Amino acid sequence: MKLNNDVLHYFTVFIGFLAMLNPFGILPIFIGMVEDIDDKTARRMALKASVAAFLIIASFCIFGHFIFRVFGITIPAFQIAGGIIVFFIGYHMLNGEESQIRFQKDMSPEELKEAVSNIAVTPLGMPLLAGPGTIATAMNFVGSNKSLTNVIVVIILFAIICFLTYLLFLSAKKIAVVMGTALIKIITRVMGLILTVIAIQMLIMGIIGAIKLYTSIDL
Repeated sequence: MKLNNDVLHYFTVFIGFLAMLNPFGILPIFIGMVEDIDDKTARRMALKASVAAFLIIASFCIFGHFIFRVFGITIPAFQIAGGIIVFFIGYHMLNGEESQIRFQKDMSPEELKEAVSNIAVTPLGMPLLAGPGTIATAMNFVGSNKSLTNVIVVIILFAIICFLTYLLFLSAKKIAVVMGTALIKIITRVMGLILTVIAIQMLIMGIIGAIKLYTSIDL
């Protein structure tokens, strides 16, 4: 029974991270950024963005609770706030709202190289990949089970998602041609629906946790 619960938990973690990062939704943005640069530079941007996102989330998975203690933040409060953030992100995805980020094209080779490096970290790595919603999701999954095993597995699962995102970015131009804009938008809306459901679950868990923390009611 415990094994089944663990499998369900980690499956939820994987799907939650996949929906939160929404690599298919970010794909059109990435394509717009790299359409006028060479493949080698595009690969470097994809790798740096994926690594930056992983390091940010892994840091919060490991040190997030320490940060919480320093600032007096409780897990239920973060779950509720995170649920609200994730809900609005999912809601915007569900309604097909697109990012207005654009990559500058009229640059010298030196300026282009520096811009590619900067954009790979911000805004691509954060907040598009590892934004507040992703951090909230990671902290919620780690907070639900504070064991070392759970933390390690959550980080590994996020690493897998980052690797898959990297592979997706490497094939971005080819995928865009094969799938078409319409299918990418459909996938984005499905991910948005999944995110809104996860957000409601986070809110429920946060409210239950707050009731248990500040009252004697056992739910």
